[in-house]
Amino acid sequence: MDVAIVKYNAGNIYSVVNAIRRLGIEPCLTDDPEKLKSADCVLFPGQGEASGAMKYLHEHQLDQVIRELRQPVLGICIGQQLMCRHSEEGDTDCLGIFDTDVCLFRPDSREDKIPAMGWNEITHLKSPLFNGVDEGSFVYFVHSYFVPVCPYTIAVADFVHPYSAAIRKDNFFATQFHPEKSGLVGERIIRNFLNFAFEGANHKSKHQ
Repeated sequence: MDVAIVKYNAGNIYSVVNAIRRLGIEPCLTDDPEKLKSADCVLFPGQGEASGAMKYLHEHQLDQVIRELRQPVLGICIGQQLMCRHSEEGDTDCLGIFDTDVCLFRPDSREDKIPAMGWNEITHLKSPLFNGVDEGSFVYFVHSYFVPVCPYTIAVADFVHPYSAAIRKDNFFATQFHPEKSGLVGERIIRNFLNFAFEGANHKSKHQ
């Protein structure tokens, strides 16, 4: 399987590269539009700041490439946020794949520390991404901004208030949490995404 990972100015990308390698697949870390378009699936991970990341994507024409991908795509952490319409972080216009905005956590009490960092449970699971994942499983988060619960929500987490732990629209999936840092549960989620992509690639090849 041809797995591509978007290379841009975000941190934590190599932990995703290593997570894919642990599953026996050598991914292609690339900012080459043609390689991204031809891959069986694309991962769009990262940690960073929204306005700087969008500036880089725009300057390298990757923003339009990502919007036009037709194979399965998985955004992770800031990858999820950049797929949305607008982020409060830096008052940034994002990719607009998901017609929803990204908001800053505004804690109600001193106990709620920003960024939200650590293990949290996910509920209301409703996607092939979570096949074999138990309701209430714990995954790892690091973030100060969030996507509200919306029509695209396929998993919910709660910090200050409920928010989207994962979202989906057509071939685009995205998680606010880091599956590559979430132990066996995260490994299962990544494997589910790759299986979904593999089944799609096989179906496509049979009908060509």
